[in-house]
Amino acid sequence: MRIAMWSGPRNLSTAMMYSFGARDDCAVWDEPFYAAYLVETGLDHPMRAEILAAGESDARVVAARCLGNIPGGKAVFYQKHMTHHMVSAFDREWMNRMTNIFLIRDPAKVIASYNAKRENPTLDDIGFRQQAEIFDQIVAETGEIPVVVDSDDILADPVIALRGICDHIGLEFQEAMLNWSKGGHKDDGAWASHWYKSVWESDGFAKPATSTAELSVEGSALCEQAVPYYEKLREHRI
Repeated sequence: MRIAMWSGPRNLSTAMMYSFGARDDCAVWDEPFYAAYLVETGLDHPMRAEILAAGESDARVVAARCLGNIPGGKAVFYQKHMTHHMVSAFDREWMNRMTNIFLIRDPAKVIASYNAKRENPTLDDIGFRQQAEIFDQIVAETGEIPVVVDSDDILADPVIALRGICDHIGLEFQEAMLNWSKGGHKDDGAWASHWYKSVWESDGFAKPATSTAELSVEGSALCEQAVPYYEKLREHRI
């Protein structure tokens, strides 16, 4: 089984990769298209040089590997994909041969978290528009509605949420998915030291936040742009 987990940044995506990475039957791949995305867009992201040095910049090669042999002879290949990395220039046919899951999160929480690492994100940076676009394309081309899961639901009850995901994709749930070792994962991307510090300090899913995210005027305007895309997918959440 090859799983494509489609998420924007700051969306519990790394914790979910660690969760699947804790299974005894699962290999993981952290943001396969990041280097190709930076080359295609020319954007200057934190640790750009390190990302380009470590990653494959040819999107066609990356797509082939997504569908290729699973590392370590494992039965499951979990791929953590950022929706904004899948730019229009990249062929998307390969996605139709994956088990696709969409991980969503309240835009206000995403924007507040993103600002702490890289200020003044745009709508393209946070991936909501691209996530809805990819979702619609997969539905149109496969005739199936992929699994959608909300990060808040996972944090509220990880056991129920993870069991639900596994049931929907035909994978046996493992208790090991609830915890992982502190300090990161051996397959973390080259950018991990900039983005993953809080997850490195964890050994399981955190408790849901009780405070409301505070946004600037610009952040609030961005949130208004993202909300319709979030709500569209949220209608399908399991």
